[in-house]
Amino acid sequence: MQPEYRARVSMKNPVHFCALGFGSGLIPLMPGTFGSLAAIPLILLLAPLGDSIFLTATLVSCIVGIWFCGRTASDMGVHDHGSIVWDEVAGMLLTFMFVPITVWTVLLGFVLFRIFDILKPWPIGPVDKTVHGGLGIMLDDILAGLMSFACLQGGIYWFPVLLK
Repeated sequence: MQPEYRARVSMKNPVHFCALGFGSGLIPLMPGTFGSLAAIPLILLLAPLGDSIFLTATLVSCIVGIWFCGRTASDMGVHDHGSIVWDEVAGMLLTFMFVPITVWTVLLGFVLFRIFDILKPWPIGPVDKTVHGGLGIMLDDILAGLMSFACLQGGIYWFPVLLK
């Protein structure tokens, strides 16, 4: 992150801390990938608590993420700076809703989410280009998470070996 932007955020500010993916967004190379990786411990923590708690945490992460990301972008003076990765955390949570957690499902879900997040196929790309503010930062990753969720569910259905 450029020094002028880094000076505008503080890891002591809980909104910035979350928006920067618990600090993972500060890694200079591939912050989105590291933000996605930072979600995995959270997924592993929430999954054993049951689907209703996982779903609630996922919805809360999406809703408060709009504010986290919008506020941090405003504080930085830049829309959707690469270091803002809470959207990746929320997208990863969406990917793993109602998914039995195995090494294979985590690996496949991570790869699917990164593909959708990076390539931004329709409708992700147009949304990313036209919706602004905190909602815009979050919405493309919410869509990537939902598309990854659908593909992961299909993968589990067609390849139940993923559950072993």
